[in-house]
Amino acid sequence: MTTELLIRAPVQGDFDRWLPLWQGYNEFYGRSGTTALPPDVTSSTWVRFFDPDQPVHALVAEAKGELVGLVHYLYHRSTTSIADICYLQDLFTAEAARGRGIASALILRVAEDARKASAARLYWQTHETNHTARRLYDAIAERTGFLVYRMTL
Repeated sequence: MTTELLIRAPVQGDFDRWLPLWQGYNEFYGRSGTTALPPDVTSSTWVRFFDPDQPVHALVAEAKGELVGLVHYLYHRSTTSIADICYLQDLFTAEAARGRGIASALILRVAEDARKASAARLYWQTHETNHTARRLYDAIAERTGFLVYRMTL
């Protein structure tokens, strides 16, 4: 990991530097062009990070004054735990900054924050074809074997 890396909460003034990372994340998962997220979803997502009544949180990775990574996570209830669970929903590192330990630093910081919040566990998912990310995830966490199914409503 780069020694000049700062993991921190975003501030309102970070929007224009966060947005290209957010767009890169969505493009990676095929949400661009006609399938892009509507602008109001992006705006609402950003606003939620700063609303203390929302369970949605964000961190950014900054190196040499540039934002090079983001992570978004939220807490939710579970039927298998009294304590909340932490779900790491979005994780992205700028392409030019990959391979420097930024993703693992972001995950470990979310884990630290989740411990402080007394969460019972942290979990996340990725696409089965995301082999680079899966190598990292297999090294730092347990793969549960569960498959994700989704129904759009």
